[in-house]
Amino acid sequence: MKKILGLSLVAATMAFASTADDIAKLEKEIAKLKKKVGKVNAQAANDNIKWGVDLRTAIDNINYDMADGSTVGKNDLMSMRLWLNMAYSPDSHNVFKGQLSMNKAFGADFGTPGNGNNAMSMGGMFDWTANEALTDNTLKVRQAYWLYLGDRAFGLDMPWTFSIGRRPSTNGFLASLRDDDPAQSPLGHIINVEFDGLSSKLDLSSVTGVPGMSFKICMGQGSTNAQPLFETATPYANGEGSNIEDITLAGFIFEPYNDGQIITKFTWYRAFDLPGMDMAIDPNTNMPVVDPNTGKFTYAPTGFNQYGDMDGAAFSVLIDGITEDGYFSDAKIFASYAWSKTRPDAGKSMLGSTESETGTSYWLGAQLPVTDDGKFGLEYNHGSQYWRPFTYAEDTMIGSKLAVRGDAYEAYFTYQINDALSAQIRYTNIDYDYTGSNGFFGNYTGGANKISDMKAGAANWDKITAATGNPDPTDPAAIQAVVGALMQQGMDQQSAMKAAGQMAGAKAFLPNIVESAQDFRFYIRYRF
Repeated sequence: MKKILGLSLVAATMAFASTADDIAKLEKEIAKLKKKVGKVNAQAANDNIKWGVDLRTAIDNINYDMADGSTVGKNDLMSMRLWLNMAYSPDSHNVFKGQLSMNKAFGADFGTPGNGNNAMSMGGMFDWTANEALTDNTLKVRQAYWLYLGDRAFGLDMPWTFSIGRRPSTNGFLASLRDDDPAQSPLGHIINVEFDGLSSKLDLSSVTGVPGMSFKICMGQGSTNAQPLFETATPYANGEGSNIEDITLAGFIFEPYNDGQIITKFTWYRAFDLPGMDMAIDPNTNMPVVDPNTGKFTYAPTGFNQYGDMDGAAFSVLIDGITEDGYFSDAKIFASYAWSKTRPDAGKSMLGSTESETGTSYWLGAQLPVTDDGKFGLEYNHGSQYWRPFTYAEDTMIGSKLAVRGDAYEAYFTYQINDALSAQIRYTNIDYDYTGSNGFFGNYTGGANKISDMKAGAANWDKITAATGNPDPTDPAAIQAVVGALMQQGMDQQSAMKAAGQMAGAKAFLPNIVESAQDFRFYIRYRF
């Protein structure tokens, strides 16, 4: 009996040992499978672009007060802007970011404004505002760039980045506050256009001991004169006989100090081969070209040409939290000063002057908390006669307030309804002292003429032509009659012709000169 029991115990022990071995093997296999599944899931997540949606529906009440005393506008401009945001990071060093955009007016398809001139079309060779202008319901690429994140530049404790593509060059520092967005790369005071280019940044904070110190170089191209496919026998070559050259830009952004509360930034750039138009002038008479069909002056622009280069710089300071705690710990105040300088080509004028002209601008603002979910902002900026920034894509229906040659005032209130929805009301008022604030770099739309002088010239034209009986500033006979009247007042012929031409031009252009503009906006915005 004892022998039988002993054999049974041995058999049972062997069976248990065998089962334990099997269980251990199974547990190892399960652990391996879990590890594999984890890797597969991680890889699958990395292989998918992460999407975000930003949909804004707005209604704007816009008004333009013209220099001739007339008023135009629209009480109910409804628009819809869609951003589809993309991001993908296969590892800790490489990042892809992109943004698809649609921006249109309700009930309208504006296509590509300015498409009669391919160089100026929003989808052609010149696309600084391809996604900011109201166009149609197609998706366009607003951003698409690759970003590399490095750990040690030059073997030092100096993180660095390199990026190339369609860069995030709108909604920059300070401009992003009223738009309720994170700040993008440039300083919004002087750069706010869509651009294709590259940048590289060095984080200098560790090697210098200064919080947030960094240095970034930026280069880009804003236009090309390459010819499209099928338009010539040599596609993508330089356009033969074209007056448009490649527009390029190079500069840097330096952050002297940034501890998260006090943020300082300085930028400088030079832009090359900038475009514009002049007024078509008859070289024989030095007067506007006469339309042979009507016999009247046309005051027509020439085609696009290059006019010269331009330098620009800005220094901006933001205090994000005036006090350490309490109400003002969430308040923001900022100030920015910017400068521009024209470098006209030989024999050409930029902004109405053959000389190198300097322009300046200053910008002040504050953003204050209103309850836990609301923010109230106030901004003021002023620009001088020859001030010229690259802010064509600023998010304002009536034109860039930061480009004003005069004064601009703005107030807004942004309220976060819930995690996904926000609303904003905003009022912008722009008062212009000089013409051409939203023009380009030649004389036809960019000339910096004092509006009060233009109004005085038009008033003198009306006064003199009331006696001569012909008030039409496009009629050569009317101008000749004014020349005669001025000579009778004692003016020599050359001076009289110049004065009559200036008065006629002022009278002709006055209905197209905006003296002030207002935009009242309300929007609802979904972001997730």
